[in-house]
Amino acid sequence: MRDVAVVGFAQRQMKEFDGSPNCVELLVPLFAECYAQTGWTRRDIGFWCSGSSDYLAGRSFSFVSAVDAIGVMPPVNESHVEMDAAWALYEAWLKIQTGEVDTALVYGFGKSSAGLLRRTLALQLDPYTMTPLWPDTVSLAGLQARAGIDAGLWDERAMAEVAHRSLTDAEKNEHAIRSGGSSVEDLLARPLYAEPLRKHDCAPVTDGAAAIVLAADDRAREVSDRPAWISGIATYVDALSMGTRDLTRAPSAASSAARCDLGGVEVAELHAPFSHQELVLRRELALADDVAINPSGGSLTGNPMFTGGLIRIGEAARRVWDGSADKVLGHATSGPALQQNLVCVMEGRA
Repeated sequence: MRDVAVVGFAQRQMKEFDGSPNCVELLVPLFAECYAQTGWTRRDIGFWCSGSSDYLAGRSFSFVSAVDAIGVMPPVNESHVEMDAAWALYEAWLKIQTGEVDTALVYGFGKSSAGLLRRTLALQLDPYTMTPLWPDTVSLAGLQARAGIDAGLWDERAMAEVAHRSLTDAEKNEHAIRSGGSSVEDLLARPLYAEPLRKHDCAPVTDGAAAIVLAADDRAREVSDRPAWISGIATYVDALSMGTRDLTRAPSAASSAARCDLGGVEVAELHAPFSHQELVLRRELALADDVAINPSGGSLTGNPMFTGGLIRIGEAARRVWDGSADKVLGHATSGPALQQNLVCVMEGRA
């Protein structure tokens, strides 16, 4: 296996929707930031891979327009996944493992404000038994949260504690859409949104984009004194049908973690768009109590669709770069109620 590291990361999350830029306008400055971090140009990138959704954009092959952000010349080796860009990172990692390329730039983008996100995401459900009913994502998450409460696995206070910690940590994150200004008691006093969820239990609708640069072996060492080396990466998928799953569990997350060595992880950035989902993931990943969870504030403070998981990997990598952690975990989820999960473990090495 080739050594592959994260050596560049840039993100943008829009606080306002009015005049929100299109995908090309979002991506061009992010690519420029990645070039500045690495000292490379687009000629140094061996492979490009993106994550987005035509359903979100409302037109076929919408991702093709984003390729304009790369530039016309030279021609590029490019691919795309119709899901969170964390899975584009997985494809790029595999591409580097084949030896065909040594570097890759992975990017994701999504304009959730272009439509009614809760309704649009019903299209990812079983097309025969679920989508015709149009159950929205927040309502499904409410069912999941209620199942856990009824099973005695968590309560509304535990969910509020997750939200409070996330909002407090987000005060230090310039990219966060929400931050601070609350206490656990204040949060519990707020009205219900989709019982038992309150609005702070749900990730905000967010427009945004992110980009990550991967490099192998000496190519990584030439641009970074302390690359975030990927020591383990795995992804699994649970059944699509909501009726065949225990919604209080996420077996695909546990299976992904089992393929990686999580011993000694100090920081975990978990892609949990709802507060109770962090509680599910902590159990499935068997994270120790001393692991710092979502020090960036996590998805509850900003969650661009098809970028939220990639951002978690980038935020985790930052902790390796700045020396605040030697071993970190980045997690991504896709599909309804934690149906699909990806785990990426990164380490700093001498």
